[in-house]
Amino acid sequence: MSELLQHLREVNTVPIHELSEELFKSYGRVLPGQFPELMRYMEEYTEIPAEGNQYVASIPEMEALSESAYFQDRIYGFMPIEVGYCNGRNTTYNGFEFHKGSEINIAVTDFLLVLGHTWEIGNCHYDNKNAKVFFVPKGTAIEMYETTLHLSPIRVNDTGFKDVVILPEGTNTPLPAELKSRIRAASEEAARTGKLPEGTDPETLLLLQKNKWVISHPDRKPLIGQGAFPGIIGENTELKY
Repeated sequence: MSELLQHLREVNTVPIHELSEELFKSYGRVLPGQFPELMRYMEEYTEIPAEGNQYVASIPEMEALSESAYFQDRIYGFMPIEVGYCNGRNTTYNGFEFHKGSEINIAVTDFLLVLGHTWEIGNCHYDNKNAKVFFVPKGTAIEMYETTLHLSPIRVNDTGFKDVVILPEGTNTPLPAELKSRIRAASEEAARTGKLPEGTDPETLLLLQKNKWVISHPDRKPLIGQGAFPGIIGENTELKY
């Protein structure tokens, strides 16, 4: 066990798990190999914002690297992908998202991930007590399955985190305005009446962007302002370092 992981376990009240544990197998898998091209690009050309997180879905220069071709061919079976990043300073688990299709994360720095399962969602709500926290060491590449709830990484030091994010092409891009308006109307009706409009799939209320379903903690006003459903139950837990 690394000294950092031991320290994180000592200062937090929730368990911090390792990717090698049996528990992780229902969330994803660790991918073999190292990816120095992508790591080098992230270190040289991306910054950690002074506040909050920065997510960029697609970086053409990253997608042109030979390592990106490996992911497209071997992991996504020759389907088109997008390669981008999420850098930031997040410390809380204040929301979850999921996609139809795996997400690849490459840890450019050490960070934590808070994970759940889509089958733990009930009536568009998710209880934070079901979430599990995993330590992801620098240089590790993981595949998170499409049934895995996640959001941005969580930092383990004052500097923040850097994370390569690979997804099916078009993920996390804007929905058509008309569809977004219909989803918002259905969400408002559900909030007002306590039930879904007849014939509505509950999952529809969580669709925030293309291939991006999101549940927000009620405290995370900016995400709710974007149209995310306020369905996280429980404390907006902050992880310490």
